[in-house]
Amino acid sequence: MTDDTTGGRHEQGSQWYDGEAGPLVRPYAMTGGRTKPGPTGVRFDLIALVALAADARGPDDDATLGPEHRALVELCRPETQSVAELAAGADLPVGVVRVLLGDLIERGRVTVSRPVPPAQLPDERILREVIEGLRAL
Repeated sequence: MTDDTTGGRHEQGSQWYDGEAGPLVRPYAMTGGRTKPGPTGVRFDLIALVALAADARGPDDDATLGPEHRALVELCRPETQSVAELAAGADLPVGVVRVLLGDLIERGRVTVSRPVPPAQLPDERILREVIEGLRAL
């Protein structure tokens, strides 16, 4: 039954069903109301790379993981992905993905390599001198 006053919502036995979007789950439900990842409050850059931990390559037998956690693990299984790619692939808000990744790090399921800050990158002038030196050999 369609109710035009609710923006296309259908009565499917739940108030959390939208005819166009399907079942709706609020982000705070996926994260248990948390907004910060892990007890240490680790922040994930959008370009931080997430990979499966070496001992997490086998079948997923952790019954404490939710479906969103499992989706992130499965997205990392074939290849390393950035936080932004995981959010897009799982169709989840980036804030939710960051919290879920914090859970996965605590359980040892994934590893995260953070990008190098620009201040720590080598100077372009030095790299050009190295290239010129190699060419001179």
